[in-house]
Amino acid sequence: MACPRTCSRILGLSLGTTALFAAGVNMVLLFPNWDYTYLLRGLVGKHAILGSGLWGGGFMVLTAATLISLMGWRYGCFSKSGPCCSMMTSLLSTGLALLGALICFITSGGALKDGPFCMFDISSFNQTKAWKYGYPFKDLKNRNYLHDNSLWNSTCLEPSKAVVWHVCFFSILLCISLLQMFLVVIHLINSVLSFFCSLCEE
Repeated sequence: MACPRTCSRILGLSLGTTALFAAGVNMVLLFPNWDYTYLLRGLVGKHAILGSGLWGGGFMVLTAATLISLMGWRYGCFSKSGPCCSMMTSLLSTGLALLGALICFITSGGALKDGPFCMFDISSFNQTKAWKYGYPFKDLKNRNYLHDNSLWNSTCLEPSKAVVWHVCFFSILLCISLLQMFLVVIHLINSVLSFFCSLCEE
């Protein structure tokens, strides 16, 4: 039984760390080029404003990580909990962490698909010299901005390096959520093994 508990401690710490990183990355996305004025003017993309890295991959996963750690250390009410109670808590923490990580993953994937929210020239669309804020890559046909670096600096005029900022941090958020899902699967396997070991001991 010592081995599953040690595994729970490590998993709880790992998930908690990834949750803090996810929240930090989402916070950075709210301030393109470290400029807070875009947020004040409402010129931040909907995916960053949604904050799935804060409440999904962040708070929900951190709550689950805390539960997992408490079970691993047998702290408080978990000190004398039976196998059924531990299994129920494991399932609850697994579901919570998986849901949070999945929300963060879907939002990050959608953000990378739509591209950054930035100011771009719409003269190519309606033959008049004009600029507006929006998603210039969202309706781009026959070209994928992720594979065509030449579009990165030529399309988005403001904020500067908006595409690099967007792609970089949403890719990190996507990787963090994938790692969280992987850790949750390991936790579920560990919980099932712990449950059967407890029944065998009894």
